[in-house]
Amino acid sequence: MHQFPIRVYYEDTDLAGIVYYANYLKFIERGRSEWLRDLGIDQVVLKREGMVFVVRRVEADYLAPAHFDDHLSVESQLHEIGSARIAMRQSVIRAGKTLFSALVTLVCINDAGRPVRIPPALVAQLTQN
Repeated sequence: MHQFPIRVYYEDTDLAGIVYYANYLKFIERGRSEWLRDLGIDQVVLKREGMVFVVRRVEADYLAPAHFDDHLSVESQLHEIGSARIAMRQSVIRAGKTLFSALVTLVCINDAGRPVRIPPALVAQLTQN
């Protein structure tokens, strides 16, 4: 499981002083990007090679609010991998309590926007512990 720390800034909150719901999607996007980086996967290089991962589906549950100046952790874990897609389980945690959880499905596409197989070497990187 990969962990990425986040601090809640004023800009992340709404009029009620809680994290605006759409910002959780930004938080988990950052968590996925850092997970890939920590696995040694350079998304810029992937793009040059003609492939990118795009979000196909998000199933999200908002369980409890986060507030200004909270210290959060985004936890990301590979759930499933197919020939052209991966599914990730991601959570936003504060002091051991899950505030937000999501199942995110990503598809690997080429420059034309068509799904492509994830190369075996990339699958090996994605599945390393």
